[in-house]
Amino acid sequence: MTSVHCYSFQQGDGKNKALLGGKGANLCEMTQLGLNVPPGFVITTEACLDYLENKVLPETLLTEIRQQIEQTEQQTGKQFGGVDSPLLVSVRSGSAISMPGMMDTILNLGLNKQTLSGLIELTGDPRFAYDAYRRFIQLFGKVALDIDD
Repeated sequence: MTSVHCYSFQQGDGKNKALLGGKGANLCEMTQLGLNVPPGFVITTEACLDYLENKVLPETLLTEIRQQIEQTEQQTGKQFGGVDSPLLVSVRSGSAISMPGMMDTILNLGLNKQTLSGLIELTGDPRFAYDAYRRFIQLFGKVALDIDD
């Protein structure tokens, strides 16, 4: 049996907080209710638990993430890593039970020196684009690399 570690917001069971985390399940439910939620996907809590137990990513996880990114690109008309119309992704940690102060978020994943020029061109607002890039660098450093603010 093939394990599924990723669910698009359209596919995920909005009631299954144990599998999708509280925020992930809520995003799925809001999407399915027709609320204006940007396209996205959830990586399951099972994938996290599998990683914590085995110290290696689940075998199919990266393939599933790539498929979800491709689907999001198709839905948005943007491309992850694309210079002309970059797809920017927000990454949030979550669990079945939320704990105040425990939400790690990385905003604007997908911004880099090359895609920054595309965002400036797309928005016509260099200040906005550079601020988005600053926020990405700051949050990635803090959350992923444990660098102090």
